[in-house]
Amino acid sequence: MTEIKIDTEFIKLDALLKFANLVSSGGEAKIRIAEGEVLVNGAPCTMRGKKLRPGDTVELDGETIQIV
Repeated sequence: MTEIKIDTEFIKLDALLKFANLVSSGGEAKIRIAEGEVLVNGAPCTMRGKKLRPGDTVELDGETIQIV
């Protein structure tokens, strides 16, 4: 599990995927999220603008990111 520290109240799901290098572009993030490939806290999430806060986890392709 990789930890990503944020200094703001939240980060949006699509921005996190790009920041963590899990996707190569915003367009890829949009497609992967829309197809339900991304798990947020263990459940599929199709909301590209989902606000993630410290304690949330995101999974894609076997990689897990935890927001701290």
